[in-house]
Amino acid sequence: MSEKKVTCGDVMNHICESLGEELATQRCKEIRAHLKECTCCQQYFESVEMTIDFYKNYNFTASDDVCKNLLKKLNLE
Repeated sequence: MSEKKVTCGDVMNHICESLGEELATQRCKEIRAHLKECTCCQQYFESVEMTIDFYKNYNFTASDDVCKNLLKKLNLE
């Protein structure tokens, strides 16, 4: 087991770093376990999934300013 307990911040960072990947590391298992119990992280994860689906399904193209603002809102700058 990992020494440090998974936090909501860890989950947010992991989701952003590894979107769409199915990883089997111990840390990923701990993050999935955290997601099962934490409503806040579940909502965040679902919103990220919905955003990705929107972009995939609608071939949405945004200006650089819109992309920068989105990254800023998601704290991914």
